[in-house]
Amino acid sequence: MSNAIELAERLIAAPSVTPATGLVFDVMEAMLEPLGFETHRFVKGEAPDGPVENMFAIRRGPEGSKHFAFAGHLDVVPPGEGWTSAPFAPERRGELLYGRGAVDMKGSIASMVAAMADVPADSGTVSFIITGDEEGPAVYGTRALIDFMQETGDIPDLCLVGEPTSVNRLGDMMKIGRRGSVNIWLEAHGTQGHVAYPHLADNPLPKLTAILAELNALKLDEGTDWFQPSNLEITDLEVGNPAHNVIPAKATARISIRFNDTHSGASLAEMVGAIAGKHGGVAKPIISGEPFLTPPGEFSQIIADAVKAETGIDPEPSTTGGTSDARFLRAICPVIEFGLCNATMHKSDEAVAMADLETLTKVYARITKSVLTS
Repeated sequence: MSNAIELAERLIAAPSVTPATGLVFDVMEAMLEPLGFETHRFVKGEAPDGPVENMFAIRRGPEGSKHFAFAGHLDVVPPGEGWTSAPFAPERRGELLYGRGAVDMKGSIASMVAAMADVPADSGTVSFIITGDEEGPAVYGTRALIDFMQETGDIPDLCLVGEPTSVNRLGDMMKIGRRGSVNIWLEAHGTQGHVAYPHLADNPLPKLTAILAELNALKLDEGTDWFQPSNLEITDLEVGNPAHNVIPAKATARISIRFNDTHSGASLAEMVGAIAGKHGGVAKPIISGEPFLTPPGEFSQIIADAVKAETGIDPEPSTTGGTSDARFLRAICPVIEFGLCNATMHKSDEAVAMADLETLTKVYARITKSVLTS
């Protein structure tokens, strides 16, 4: 039996609601140092999106050897209500290990670390890119780690992110790309007045509803070979008018667009801005990430072969789901995501099958050795 279960318990027992700092990084550092990793911890940013703690750990192989990186996050979402056991007191019940972060993604990180005991230090360079802010704004997390790696020259050749990508069984899916994400705040302004005297006021609501109606009617694309169609969703609508006889002065809404590689964040922001302007409104976009694809090839085949060897399953290459920090890491090297089953992530009683932790450890070890010797 690997020690991935014990390592997962140690990480879960260190509360780390985003942004994570301190204790959980102490635990991670204590796991890596006996395996020969040198760790670099630093804090970046100020409120409201910081400060954020990050860790880059590296075990250097022979000069000129390949560099393979694991990436992940130690922060977790708030536990919420309805837990059978305490969310930060890991508990084994039957075949499952319960606790916040069990699958997203302290369990995967534990398997990554456990796998290193089976990877000879002289086979190549291995690093861990670990942030405390993936579940939050992600402003001072992985992006700051990328800056650090560029400053030190420690850029990996390939990177594997341990997000929970499996759906029904461990090994049934890996992510070779992700859609992009842009959130846009819409505003329509008018002039407040009495509803009985509309000629003395300017109601912003017809402007806003016209904007939303045109946006809601859009069909952005049909999808591509590797990406599902882009979708635009209205996620908030607010006037804040407590009076029934007052025409408000302002109305706001928010939309979220998840888009494939037929678009860019900038092109969608420009399109929405033009529609808003046509109806007398304004649009304020925040682009969270651009779409990316690591085309099927040698890297994805290494992962597929390792998964098949340990689980008997051929993983489906997919770009479905939300965003992850792979959207940043893809700027420095090819990146693929593979990890545990995602059925209980962010839920009460989040749990991982302990057998999956052991199997994932073997998969990660196989992947690492194959990458470093390929």
